Amino acid sequence: MINVVLAFMIIACFLVATVIHEYAHALTATLLGDTTPRTQGRQSLGLRAHLDPLGTLLCVILAFQPLIAGPMALGWGKPVKTDPWKLRGGPNGGTLLVSLAGMLTSLVLGLLAALVLHFLPGSLLATYNTNPVLFRVVQLITVFAVVNITLGLFNFLPIYPLDGYQILYTLLPSRQALKFARSAQYGPLIIIVLVFVLPFVGQLTGMGGFFLFRLPYFILQLVLELVALVTGYPPIAIGAFYGF
Repeated sequence: MINVVLAFMIIACFLVATVIHEYAHALTATLLGDTTPRTQGRQSLGLRAHLDPLGTLLCVILAFQPLIAGPMALGWGKPVKTDPWKLRGGPNGGTLLVSLAGMLTSLVLGLLAALVLHFLPGSLLATYNTNPVLFRVVQLITVFAVVNITLGLFNFLPIYPLDGYQILYTLLPSRQALKFARSAQYGPLIIIVLVFVLPFVGQLTGMGGFFLFRLPYFILQLVLELVALVTGYPPIAIGAFYGF
């Protein structure tokens, strides 16, 4: 069964979260002295400036997964290009700060949304499943929290075009960094293998219990646990708020 309303909520929240995520990169670069993102139109809150076609398509496909697979928002936006030599803190320190800005912004937004649920009256949430309007409001807040936290955590993976790639690149010694940079051209393919191919193989071979064969599902479960921790509600309740 596919929850269409949940899928559209996930996609809408992903679009908003991605724009804010990429805007945070651009704004941080500008604050550190590099105007390259601003001149390229990246210091904008417009969708067109930040969306990556493949990253967005990945989110759409995963959002329309059957409920048993755990519909979610994995994807990425268009990487923000900077001139590392113009950044305060140097090419490594400045680039590291720019890369961290997007992930931290997404995580903070997600945690703030979870805090909204924490401070809602318990008596109100107790009746959310009998009030269709209240149910959608609570669901939207939960989805927004989950999508932002997922986007922040997913970007820690050291795979291009995710932020973790740039972070690891700046931390590696020069020789190792140059070797690591060769993996960038295969980055999107590696993500597709992790998100689609391995789960399919795991389902065929019966090895779906191993985390690499169900990486999207386990990421979602981790995020739901984090949201539950912040809100003070049990994970099963957050799953119900989420809509599956």
